Amino acid sequence: MLTTFAASETDLSTDSQVPRLLYIVTHGMSARILLKGQLRWMREAGFDVAVAAAPGDDLDIVAEQEGVEVFPVPMCREISPLTDLRSIHSLQRVIRRWKPEIVNASTPKGGLLGMLAARISRVPVRIYTLRGLRLETATGGRRALLMRTERIAAKCSHRVLAVSSSLADRYVELGLAPREKVATPAAGSSNGVNAGRFANLDREQSRRDLKISFTAPVVGFVGRLTRDKGVVELVQAFERIYAEQPEARLLLVGDFESGDPVPIETIDRIRNHPAILQTGFVADVARCYAAMDVLAFPSHREGFPNVPLEAATAGIPVVGYWATGTVDAVVHGETGTLVEIGDVESLTAALAQYLAESKLRTAHGAAGCRRVEHDFEPVKVWHALRNEYLQLLDYYGIAHQIPEIEIPDAQHA
Repeated sequence: MLTTFAASETDLSTDSQVPRLLYIVTHGMSARILLKGQLRWMREAGFDVAVAAAPGDDLDIVAEQEGVEVFPVPMCREISPLTDLRSIHSLQRVIRRWKPEIVNASTPKGGLLGMLAARISRVPVRIYTLRGLRLETATGGRRALLMRTERIAAKCSHRVLAVSSSLADRYVELGLAPREKVATPAAGSSNGVNAGRFANLDREQSRRDLKISFTAPVVGFVGRLTRDKGVVELVQAFERIYAEQPEARLLLVGDFESGDPVPIETIDRIRNHPAILQTGFVADVARCYAAMDVLAFPSHREGFPNVPLEAATAGIPVVGYWATGTVDAVVHGETGTLVEIGDVESLTAALAQYLAESKLRTAHGAAGCRRVEHDFEPVKVWHALRNEYLQLLDYYGIAHQIPEIEIPDAQHA
């Protein structure tokens, strides 16, 4: 039976000094993907852990796979004043009954509502995990609104944990929180990357599955097919490469989205171009990385993207933009190449260089793999986050009993 509790059930508080850690995200899918392994690890490392998110199958899966309590709280991604007020009230009820010492809230809506509910409920330690800034590519009234909601979330928190150093810098630069309130645990990343999942991939089998020639130069892309992800520029760059190398292929792993859509003419070019393959959603993207020679990641904004790290563990160099988040995931001239945002000519040249120079591909791919294994193993990220929790508990004088244990390994990552 799944460990699922409704907010209206009996008071779950105890007198134990084992600190209670409540994660709040908008949807169960976010908990299932963004917090995979971390929830169980934190429980094994001494915390009593629970998650509050919108109800659904994903939240039930989290309870079963991570072995933590879950609280279904209706939340929606879009702005809806009445629904949002109800969500805050429901979160307050969860907090009042479960009495967490720490609340860690993230994702845009979950972060805002979670911090508001935690502040109203006077949770002793309130952490806002910043995973990205949508406002970076927003304009006008929408940008102003997003700036305001970020300031509210930051104001309600004791600590803003940004998933990358460049994101933390940008947050402070925009005046959303003072420097002393913002930090980035370890080398960054929201949850680390399980390198073993992308190692020792079968390149030939992958290309057979995708119906790509074994000798074709392949530019790959993994992610949402939107404007912000740089899909328009990528298609333009590939068409220039294709004009010089008709055997080249562009492998797009992902689906089009209605939010921030690419122009219809770009969609038509993708669907009708003889050398562009769009897979749609793929549950296990590892086999797709195996087919690539270079990963294109021309995103205009990120928090800390996992895709370049996943590509690196597969030994693939990355070409991206000098964008927030991406600059932390790619070391220019060492694990890949960075070019200015929107510079199609430079994007084309960098991709073409990797396709032409196998030694450069191998060197940068290997360097990227070593970096991920050294800096972004999940257990290292989780350990750094655990230390943040303990430091904040101590700083605010919250008594706790975290046992002196051997740190669990990353077997659950």
